[in-house]
Amino acid sequence: MTFPHPTRRAALRVGGAGLFGLTFPQFVAATDRVKKAKVKAVIFLHQWGGPGQHETFDPKPDAPDNVRGWFTSPIATAVPGVRICEKLPEIAKIQDKLCVVRCMAHSTRMNNHNSAGYYSLTGVPPPTDDQRLRDSLDLFPAYGSIVSKLAPAPPGVATFVSYPHVIADGSITPGQHASFLGKSHNPLFVADDPNKDNFRLPELTLPEGVSPQRLESRTDILKLIDGQTDLLEKSAVAKGVDESYQKAVALLTSPTFKTAFDLTQEKPATRDRYGRTTYGQGCLLARRLVEAGAKFVNVYFARSIGGAGQGWDYHGFRGESVPDRLKELMPITDQTLPALVTDLADRGLLDSTLVVWAGEFGRTPKISSNGGRDHWPSCYSVALAGGGVKGGYVHGKSDKLGALPTDGRVTPEDLAATMFHALGLDPETEIRDSLNRPLPISRGKPVGELFA
Repeated sequence: MTFPHPTRRAALRVGGAGLFGLTFPQFVAATDRVKKAKVKAVIFLHQWGGPGQHETFDPKPDAPDNVRGWFTSPIATAVPGVRICEKLPEIAKIQDKLCVVRCMAHSTRMNNHNSAGYYSLTGVPPPTDDQRLRDSLDLFPAYGSIVSKLAPAPPGVATFVSYPHVIADGSITPGQHASFLGKSHNPLFVADDPNKDNFRLPELTLPEGVSPQRLESRTDILKLIDGQTDLLEKSAVAKGVDESYQKAVALLTSPTFKTAFDLTQEKPATRDRYGRTTYGQGCLLARRLVEAGAKFVNVYFARSIGGAGQGWDYHGFRGESVPDRLKELMPITDQTLPALVTDLADRGLLDSTLVVWAGEFGRTPKISSNGGRDHWPSCYSVALAGGGVKGGYVHGKSDKLGALPTDGRVTPEDLAATMFHALGLDPETEIRDSLNRPLPISRGKPVGELFA
């Protein structure tokens, strides 16, 4: 895999001040470090609702009571000097495999879930910060759809897979599909719960007596799909078959990829290690999918926000006990993320797979009068593993309250550029929207310091 050198346009943008205070030669050296990553796939663990930096990777035990929160005794980790929330003891044990960014911040503040969610799923801020932001073909495509367009997986493998939710805050959150790139680059979306005993891939099945060789025309395939409403309801690939019916045939006749969805092939002990939850089994499925050749997998932690067990949104409204809510959420995260990272490492897949754990924003430094934390896009934490990133590394710093970055600020645009660059895609590569306007796939710059 080769990575392009910074272009002249990138060099001009860096200018004398440099990126994060780097000179241009230092910027080139930092970008060269990204080249060492040989990433074949990205597993994007989207933490819908916005996990708080204080309750995860950036605790502030010396801050005032109304800032440091409910958990006041951060624990030591496998990395000397690095402490994280006391409710994440299993993550602490694998901290030497994690690269934590404590200085994420929006370049354009998005305080509402739908607008910030779109931003986190595309690396592009929407034109307005509006809770009522609606999905639209004018908005930018998902990361995985761009990978599908520019670096697709071989025939018979879905490049981009997402599950088990279509996330929403009232209306469906934009950024989950191919948008103006066309339906053929939509994810293979699976709405079933991977924790159910009867979990399977919604798929085309050939009627008795019909062989793959008989599917010689788009008309025949469309007739077959029309008769299988279960697939049409659940699979975006089927909905896009009119634009790319060859992809549907390839998936239809590829038993290897379909087998990845059969979680019963895993040892019960392995499934237990991930956790018998929707999210836990979804992360196990992600490992199986990258083994089968998928290149971008979105695993959504929650479908919606608000209410017990429905994501990381903990305002404390309606008398909700925030500590109790977090005690439900955090054990799931503490079990599943280490299981995924360790499993990938044990199978020799961690170096070639980049795991990204990220929400749409963080939470306010101060606990509100409702007894919770509100939305805070000005500073939050993201964790990465594998793909050549530095294990045991903490990038950047936040201030004493966890309110603002004080060093090494990284934006969603930069995170997008980093993922694309690691996959071998130049972030300045252009795609064209519905009006044929050229747009770069990322407006940020790869964060070379994250890589060994």
